[in-house]
Amino acid sequence: MVSKIPTEALPSNSQMRGGEHEAIIVQLSALQHYAFCPRQCALIHNEQAWAENILTAQGRVLHERVDAGEPETRKGVRFERSVHVSAEKLGVSGVLDMVEHDLASGSLKPVEYKRGKPKTEPFDEIQLCAQALCLEEMTGQAVMEGALWYGQTRHRVSIVFSDGIRQQTLDIIAAVRELLQNGTTPPPIYDKRCKACSLLDLCQPKLLERDRSKRYVVGLFGDTF
Repeated sequence: MVSKIPTEALPSNSQMRGGEHEAIIVQLSALQHYAFCPRQCALIHNEQAWAENILTAQGRVLHERVDAGEPETRKGVRFERSVHVSAEKLGVSGVLDMVEHDLASGSLKPVEYKRGKPKTEPFDEIQLCAQALCLEEMTGQAVMEGALWYGQTRHRVSIVFSDGIRQQTLDIIAAVRELLQNGTTPPPIYDKRCKACSLLDLCQPKLLERDRSKRYVVGLFGDTF
């Protein structure tokens, strides 16, 4: 079902002015989209395409439940929901599901809610680490760890923000910004990721990957055609 793009998936082409330059502000959601599939990221954030399936619908409902909760304090920890962040130096903004504030130590911990289960690839960790980088820039304090809560397993996974995942996150931010600045959409690659993608019908990976017409024309007339 094709529908309006959710607020958290709005295109990342908002701009901030800095002297003579305009820098792309990357949305946090775009980082997870890109880490999962650069073409998916471009379809959503460049072409403003969106389609919902059962997986995205379940994720949307889960986030709505989390966002609807009121801030509260339990056992010395303040739980803030739907926390808006904007890090100008980093060039990233978005909304965090939850931030846990330890009142004794002052430490902050971002918590991201996901409908599924832990993944073998660090798609979710990259998005969570970007949240930590935003908090660090905004507060001036180190954010050493966060957590991912998975609805399918109903299990919380602690994530330590190592130098490795931080650098990987910075690399993804740079790649997304370049993708958005260029305004291009990468060609499709059909693999196991496509089965879970809500944009499968819009992306047409099988059809486009098998379309050899361009190569056929180039073969006949050369690159100058």
